[in-house]
Amino acid sequence: MAGVPSFPQCLTAQTKAGTLFNTYTTAKSVINPEDLVTLPANYDKVGTRFQIKAAGALSNIVTTPGTVTFQVMMGTNASPIVAWTSGAIQLNATAHTLLPFKLELTLRQDSTGNGTNAKFIGLGYLNGIQFTNTAAQTDAVNTTGMFPVPATAPAVGTGFDSTTANILDFWAGFSISNAGNGIQIYDYEVLQYIF
Repeated sequence: MAGVPSFPQCLTAQTKAGTLFNTYTTAKSVINPEDLVTLPANYDKVGTRFQIKAAGALSNIVTTPGTVTFQVMMGTNASPIVAWTSGAIQLNATAHTLLPFKLELTLRQDSTGNGTNAKFIGLGYLNGIQFTNTAAQTDAVNTTGMFPVPATAPAVGTGFDSTTANILDFWAGFSISNAGNGIQIYDYEVLQYIF
């Protein structure tokens, strides 16, 4: 409701550094299993906002580093659904080893319901020297390292069933499998804004 004050409630916060994941392409969870949050059936209403913050370290290879994609997943471990995606973010053409990055994202519940009726729309920003606008850019060219996400026009994500319990998860994937393309999450939290 417009004009009604809101306050954040922390639904989960990471308690220890996550595992270093590298040498893979298909996106997967990069959050410690014990730090995931399960939202009960019919938990959300239209307009509910979630703020997701992920901070960690990311490595990328030189010359043809490829891209990284971040995703917020909803559903079950057996049937996760991409509820939001950053799109493919180009990695910098200078090699980096576990340098810090931060992603902050606000998701708004756009619709609720069964089947695939529940959807989020989200916007945020990604900060780190590893990310760039074109593959040829290097540190000397890419000085800001802050980018809006998604990398495409904002749109609602893939629909999920909000009438059942859903695990809210954070995934990452690389376009090139290499030991030098890796990610480790050091801090992660999910806040819900109560109206």
